[in-house]
Amino acid sequence: MKKEFTLTIYTENQVGLINKIAIMFSRRKISLESFNTSPSEVPNIYRFTIVVIESEAVVKNLVKQIEKIVDVFKVYCNTNEEIVWQQMALYKVPTEVIIKEVKVERLLREYGAKAVVIRSDYTVFEATGQGDEINKLLNKLDKFGLIEFVRSSRIAIINASDGIHKKVVEMELQNPALQSINNTFLDKKDQIFQM
Repeated sequence: MKKEFTLTIYTENQVGLINKIAIMFSRRKISLESFNTSPSEVPNIYRFTIVVIESEAVVKNLVKQIEKIVDVFKVYCNTNEEIVWQQMALYKVPTEVIIKEVKVERLLREYGAKAVVIRSDYTVFEATGQGDEINKLLNKLDKFGLIEFVRSSRIAIINASDGIHKKVVEMELQNPALQSINNTFLDKKDQIFQM
């Protein structure tokens, strides 16, 4: 049975990495519901948040394959109950409707929307929430002449995770980087035989 999963991928920021990950999804004919990338809490480590609707077996196999990519540190696979997640949405509504219709103002307050741009011809409101909340406000504003709508990708934090920072520190303790080796011949280049 298919259900919604959120994959959290911690990785280095390497050119072509998004392409490598995308190919894994396209080979399995898995479409992405949401895709977000951002810096993580650890410098030089980035976080991909990908939402898919698929069976658990397919997703678990996909996670194993993604973890084989050299630049990937760790992949977490979670259901919606195992994460805290939000999305942001922007709604563009005619300003005259907001001025005339008290219902619209109440509706925006009910959903915690705040104005980010106010012009004579339109007003842009921002709201954060989960998909259902964002869609409910969208459907209600549509009745009042909604001009434009856009929703962001999902951002999520895993409930039962210490994040990647602790794991990076543990990895460095277990396998510290090799000490740099100084080349003793670099300052003696005139004394070294050359062909």
